[in-house]
Amino acid sequence: MLLREDIENRERETLSPLAVLSENSKGRVQPEDPDPVRTCFQRDRDRIIHSKALRRLMHKTQVFLSPEGDHYRTRLTHTLEVSQIARTIARSLNLNEDLTEAIAMGHDLGHTPFGHNGEADLNEIHPGGFSHNKQSLRVVDVIERNAAGRTMNLTMEVRDGILNHSGPVKPFTLEGQTVRLSDRIAYINHDIDDAVRAGVIREEDLPKDCIDVLGKTHGERIDFLVKDALRNSEDSDEIKQSPEAFEAMDALRNWLFANVYRSPVVKQEKELRRIKTLIFGLYGYYRDHPEELPEEQLLLLDKDGIDEVVKDHIAGMTDRYAIKLYTELFVPTGWKLDD
Repeated sequence: MLLREDIENRERETLSPLAVLSENSKGRVQPEDPDPVRTCFQRDRDRIIHSKALRRLMHKTQVFLSPEGDHYRTRLTHTLEVSQIARTIARSLNLNEDLTEAIAMGHDLGHTPFGHNGEADLNEIHPGGFSHNKQSLRVVDVIERNAAGRTMNLTMEVRDGILNHSGPVKPFTLEGQTVRLSDRIAYINHDIDDAVRAGVIREEDLPKDCIDVLGKTHGERIDFLVKDALRNSEDSDEIKQSPEAFEAMDALRNWLFANVYRSPVVKQEKELRRIKTLIFGLYGYYRDHPEELPEEQLLLLDKDGIDEVVKDHIAGMTDRYAIKLYTELFVPTGWKLDD
């Protein structure tokens, strides 16, 4: 039987000197006795995988708002693709694959319903603003609790990777930096795939100068970007790309913003207004009726205040639950005689 100490010994013998060894973790906010079988990072990954917050990502928008079709990405499928790319890079660079996977699985737990549009609306109405990075960390630190009332209590390395998977600050581990790059590789390429499937763009519309560098197909582009990261990050104290790959990927990302993410075909103005009305309506309702918040969030009311708790409640909703709830609260139904 392979025990935790055996895994830690194997890490010590096989991982890169630049990798984070499980036995060298900076620990947890609340100290815990080690598990006899799993390393600390394996436990973190398992806690995230078994969380309600991860399951809800199945019904949260990636790009297309509540798409009618089985093959469009959601936040959950995006998370799985990020994890796969990140683990490939980590394994090839001899980094800690368990730490990498834990960060990847947790990086988007704080996303709102309706994707970045829901995030922008919640940022506008919530007095403290809203960032899905910070909300993801709040999910694992405060909101998600097991049957005994305990939070996830993740290691410092995983918490840092979740918080800094995007934004101005880089994670302090190479594993966290791996997830940060893998997130961009994943969403740029799978969003192209979804946009082509939806008929919003055609493969031949993609900017030729970018495609000539990155590759013509979904698989070719991911393969090129992963191998480019490996070549440029080997024996380095940071995860990085070649200037050529970085510039081409950044240009392609900018093109996607103009032609997909902000496209009036994808984000119809009337739908965006409806989403804003929904987010603002739910926020105002629960702010005025805190007694109707779920019990687990009422427990945080005295400590964190009404705005923070209402923000948590709305951010945790799936697209379909938010629509259902708004309909129940604000859309009148025809009169009928009770049975």
